[in-house]
Formats: sequence, structure tokens, C-alpha cells
Amino acid sequence: MPEIGATLREARMRARVDITEVELATKIRAKYLRAMENEEWDLLPGPTFVKSFLRTYAEYLGLDGRLLVDEYKQRHEGLPEHEPQPISPGGLGGEGRPRLQAPTIPRGWVIGLSVVGILAALIVLGSISGDEPASITASTTTRRAPRRAVAPPPKPTRVSLQLIPNDTVYVCLRNASDALVLSDTLQAGATTKTYRSKRFRLTLGNNALTLKVNGRKLSVPASAEAINYELTPGGRKRLSQSENAC
Repeated sequence: MPEIGATLREARMRARVDITEVELATKIRAKYLRAMENEEWDLLPGPTFVKSFLRTYAEYLGLDGRLLVDEYKQRHEGLPEHEPQPISPGGLGGEGRPRLQAPTIPRGWVIGLSVVGILAALIVLGSISGDEPASITASTTTRRAPRRAVAPPPKPTRVSLQLIPNDTVYVCLRNASDALVLSDTLQAGATTKTYRSKRFRLTLGNNALTLKVNGRKLSVPASAEAINYELTPGGRKRLSQSENAC
């Protein structure tokens, strides 16, 4: 089978289509299209994006995208890296036995005994002075008014999303209408505008990025593959590799 890049270039030349036309139609940047035609795979964000871009470009040119992706896997894809295993949280300190604490007297008992002592002293003083202790007892046992319950804040119905890159990272973002609203390589220090939708589907080339969802910052765990998320008002959900947003 001829080289993958040559197959793409010859098909584009036969169709008399310029790179800029392909970029507008497929939403794949021109430099990545040229990199595929020149088989400069290191210039693309990563293996997952290579396969996604390669399939999209081939199908646009009327080629068998699955066949070219299989050819790429056979020629260029190595063994997958092992993902780091999470460290399980440690148990109890020492020999795993809980520390013994000295018994404490409940606070309510202390307060109750104090009140009883004060009342006893007042009754004795009242009997000496001739006053009625009933009025004293009534005045010291006045109850506090109950507190009003605070209503919880309303739950959000839309997602507010901002992307804060910590290093170079490729990002694809689709809104609730499945429209591609972002497909770009972000650099460290740059902050995107705030996107709003009922839900989002997000693909990240690596974990060098912080998500700001409805004002709350969320970190992204390290992964040997592209990271796919679904973001809804209820939170975020990790998606499979076949559900990428690119």
C-alpha cells in the first residue's frame, strides 16, 4: 500500500481542492493537514488526535478512513504506556489501632449542673429574704426563640466553562447542539472566554489544564491517552476514547 501522506495528497490534487478549503470544511487546522500529507506525525497533538484527524480528512476526500487509520496503527503506533496506578489511602497510624481518649463529661451535663446550683443558691437566698422563688425560677428558664431555616440556593440549569492552560494543550469543545466551538492548541498563561451551554463535550490532549466550571476550579488527572469529559449542571463525567469531541 502506498504511503498514507501520498495517498491523501494525491486524492486532494485529483479533487482540485486547496488546503484552506479542507480546513474550513473539516475544522482541522491547515498545519495539521500538511503534517499528515508529509507524514510528520510528531507535529500533531497525539496519537488519538492523529487517528481522529486522519479519519476525518480521508472521509472528506472520499477515501476509506478506517483503512488509513489501520495502516497508521500498523506502521507508527507502539505499545500503549501504562497509566500510573493510584496510591491507596493509608490506614490508621502506628499498628492500625485507634488512640484511646480519656472520657469527657458531656457539655450539656455541665451546663445543667451549673443551672441547678444557681437555682439552689437563689432559692436559699429567697427563703432567707422572704422572696418567692417561683418568680426567679420562671425568669431563669426563659427559652430562646427557634432559628429560621435558611433556604438552599437554587441548582444551576446551565454550565459556565472557562479553560485555564498550565502548559501547551490541544482542546476540542462542543456545546449542547454538538457544534464545535473550540478546536485549538492553548498555551500556558492564556485563559479562554467563558462558554455557556446546557452541557459540553470536551477532549483534552493532556492534563496541563484547569477547568473552571460554574465558578469552581477542577484539576484534570494525568492520563497516557486523550481525556474526554461530559460537563453538565450536575457535574463532570469521564467519557470513553470513542466519544472524543474532535
